Amino acid sequence: MIWLDQFVYPNHKNPTMPNRNQKFTQLAQQLGYDFDGQILIGGHYVSLIEHQGVIEISGQIPRVGNTVMVTGRVGEVVSLLEAQIAAKICVMRALALLRNHLGDLARIDKILKLNVFVQSAHDFTQHSEVADGASDVLYEIFGEAGVHTRTSVGVYQLPKNASVELDLRVAVVS
Repeated sequence: MIWLDQFVYPNHKNPTMPNRNQKFTQLAQQLGYDFDGQILIGGHYVSLIEHQGVIEISGQIPRVGNTVMVTGRVGEVVSLLEAQIAAKICVMRALALLRNHLGDLARIDKILKLNVFVQSAHDFTQHSEVADGASDVLYEIFGEAGVHTRTSVGVYQLPKNASVELDLRVAVVS
């Protein structure tokens, strides 16, 4: 009956349902990585900028600590499944940055835009399937607020030989 109450009264909070931060932690555990440490950047830029209720996240590669977890060309030395895992790691890094900046993922009102770049073999065409790895994470954590617009493209090379890189735009509440 609690589920029915949540369906009829969508603003009703069930304390037994995991919140966004708990879902983030659960997904991190499922991936087998810890995203609580410092997210390193490698240049004269910032990881994110907040302006007028919108946050832009700089490109994130599948790095955990100092190690890029998935490297090489997708469709050549990296499988579709490995590339989807790379996309999940990338988006978890972006969410870790947001959680650190905002204090709580509950402040995210809507995921607006996801751009995914895939280091691709010349004949690889499943870029959108790679991006599904990140989109699935956003939907799992945010539900309908995680549904977003998206662009996925194949590229010749990415920083540190990463297989995937993505950036993200979100709307936040004060």
